[in-house]
Amino acid sequence: MEPVTIIGAGLAGSEAAWQLARRGIPVSLHEMKPRKMTPAHHSEYFGELVCSNSLRSDQLENAVGLLKEELRRMGSLILACADGHAVEAGGALAVDRHAFARAVTGKIRRHPLITVAEGEVTQLPESGEVIVASGPLTSDALAGAIKEFFPESRYLNFFDAAAPLVTFESVDMENAFFASRYDRGTPDYINCPMTREEYDAFWTALCSAQEAEVHGFEDKHVFEGCMPVEVMARRGHDTLCYGPLKPRGLRDPRTGKEPYTVVQLRKDNAEGSIYNLVGFQTHLKWPEQKRVFSMIPALKNAEFVRYGVMHRNTYLDAPRLLDRYYRVRKAPRISFAGQITGVEGYVESTASGFLCAVELAHRLQGKPPVDFPQETAVGALALYISNESVADFQPMNINFGIIPPLDHRVKGKRNKNAELSQRALQALEGLGEI
Repeated sequence: MEPVTIIGAGLAGSEAAWQLARRGIPVSLHEMKPRKMTPAHHSEYFGELVCSNSLRSDQLENAVGLLKEELRRMGSLILACADGHAVEAGGALAVDRHAFARAVTGKIRRHPLITVAEGEVTQLPESGEVIVASGPLTSDALAGAIKEFFPESRYLNFFDAAAPLVTFESVDMENAFFASRYDRGTPDYINCPMTREEYDAFWTALCSAQEAEVHGFEDKHVFEGCMPVEVMARRGHDTLCYGPLKPRGLRDPRTGKEPYTVVQLRKDNAEGSIYNLVGFQTHLKWPEQKRVFSMIPALKNAEFVRYGVMHRNTYLDAPRLLDRYYRVRKAPRISFAGQITGVEGYVESTASGFLCAVELAHRLQGKPPVDFPQETAVGALALYISNESVADFQPMNINFGIIPPLDHRVKGKRNKNAELSQRALQALEGLGEI
């Protein structure tokens, strides 16, 4: 059998390669790293996480928790590696980023049906089955080739931001405390409180801080789920107080009271030596990041091991171009997977690569496709991405809003979401072997 060409060894491409190979389909996996790097990537490993080390909530009352559970039950490579290299993060699934990426790379490179080809791909292959999983930082040459392939459609892009990292030993724990919100789960977050006066000074400095130059960047094009903290701050004095700095469910042990605002730090590696500033994606100049973020009392002497960076994300007008299997409508031998399709988030990218590969494997083996119902998170995401009635398409995280409601009333949002998840998992079992 002719190998399937997969372009890109991020989460989606690695997942797709694994799912095809475990079903007996040979794969030629093309990855331009380490010969050519993107502005946000730093290692040669596959599945490198950039924006955060968190795969978000692991609770079934949360839509992304359901999506992860569905993928676990279907044998996802990415979820197996994530679970194997998890770090404490309360009710979330966070990983040791480097150990996770090494594990994904090792699994892929050792599989006898996967051949890795290093180097940049600049054109879409003219024949054979192809999965394009080149990610939101697709190289200029390949992005140009994709744009030419879809002359009839808008080709979209937006900008995404990554948060800074600090060392644990540089955090002033006399001005911080370990806790999880509402005491749920283990107290894995470092909470850095600020008084009203401290916050006012911080907010004023943040709003006027100098940004790094990003060509073509406009606030209205920033995806709401990964908005730079300074853009959020400029929307109003209290915006951060109800966003990443909200103090709800946290009590400062020094005062016994809820702080005015709280900056949370999340563990970035298994050793707990490095922490991520939660919600602090930014494209400020690096000296400005040091100056402004050091105004947070617990971070007054913080050692920044990585500053936040701003980078381009590219995605397709998927509802016009792709079907429910992430195949190109006008050329079904070509599929897209990952954030380039407009799914937003690590887990969502993994799910698209999984579904894409399963459909292709079934087609190549003469089997009917697996039509994941909209009641499942995997199915709901694919059906949203391919829904031609979506006019103003924007990148989408999985959420219960795109999953059909229950046929009966349930009191309480968490209870309702739990029932939606149970219905989804039952529907998944009803599909049989995938």
